[in-house]
Amino acid sequence: MYEDLIIAGFGGQGIIFAGKLLSYAGLREGKEVTYFPSYGAEMRGGTANCMVVVSDSPISSPIISNPKNAIMMSHPSYSKFFPRISSGGRGVINSSLVSDNPAREDVEVIRIPANEIAEEIGSPRIANMVILGAWIKKSGIVSVESLVLSLEEVISKSKRDLLSLNEEALRRGCHFVSSSG
Repeated sequence: MYEDLIIAGFGGQGIIFAGKLLSYAGLREGKEVTYFPSYGAEMRGGTANCMVVVSDSPISSPIISNPKNAIMMSHPSYSKFFPRISSGGRGVINSSLVSDNPAREDVEVIRIPANEIAEEIGSPRIANMVILGAWIKKSGIVSVESLVLSLEEVISKSKRDLLSLNEEALRRGCHFVSSSG
């Protein structure tokens, strides 16, 4: 079992947090994990992405050139990373901010209105958890329960009030892809 993922968007969307949470969940399940965050120079509003690999055997490199999976939270991240997804891979697109309908038959495309779902739950800041929940449901690389249990380890003490919202967002993302086919 081996899954690689690039999570990409702009600073302030919780890109790095989502990658860190996935990494902790993988470790919780006893898997091998690499986590490689990358920030743009501007931070909030600039580019942000992280590469995460989860495997049941040693991982040779944290660098992913042609990912099997990509979560794209913004149009610039979609433009940059969608063409790089390897054939047979999966692209999860935040349809709240990316209106393009990609024309690749060799990639599974999942479009999810992450921002709208996050706002329904109560905070636009949890769109990252909605889209991560959707990807987890499709990939099955870790359980949503491992993600939920890892939230307390990853979320800062000053944001503990967001634990239940983050959990709900993860579960709503899972449910979205379950109910949409």
